[in-house]
Amino acid sequence: MSAALKNSPLSRVKDEFGGKDKLVDKIVGVLDAGDLSKDDLRKKLLGVANGKLIRLHAVATRTKEAGGHDKLAATIADKLKRGKDKDYVNKLGEYSNGRLLDMLTVAERAQAAAVAAAKPVVKRVPSAKPAAKPAAKKAAPVAKKKSAGKSAKKSAKKSGKRK
Repeated sequence: MSAALKNSPLSRVKDEFGGKDKLVDKIVGVLDAGDLSKDDLRKKLLGVANGKLIRLHAVATRTKEAGGHDKLAATIADKLKRGKDKDYVNKLGEYSNGRLLDMLTVAERAQAAAVAAAKPVVKRVPSAKPAAKPAAKKAAPVAKKKSAGKSAKKSAKKSGKRK
């Protein structure tokens, strides 16, 4: 889709969520506020740009679908075959949800590529008689014709005959 055909963040918020207030309410319901109360978080989010709110909602819902932050970090470590390395899992736990989701996407793509590379390549066996291709004929070089003027007169003089 070209950039000219994409909707603006404001129109996306209105179309997909029904307004900024409803989007913020959905984010507050999904997001872990930490030390902030839900009302303070809501006030803070109302001042955030629409594009950032859309991204925040996508990240929060994908993280919740994956089972939470800690579960997401453990899943990434398992996909990278480092699930038993507790220090690595703890380090992944320090990363943001957005970064963890990006790492998960990369790990899933790498895993899919490895599976695709492991599949045996099936070669097509050609038929018993290959189709005969017509040979391209080369054009014969065209010989230059001698003009009948001077050369014909010279040869006639030598033979003693005139034309």
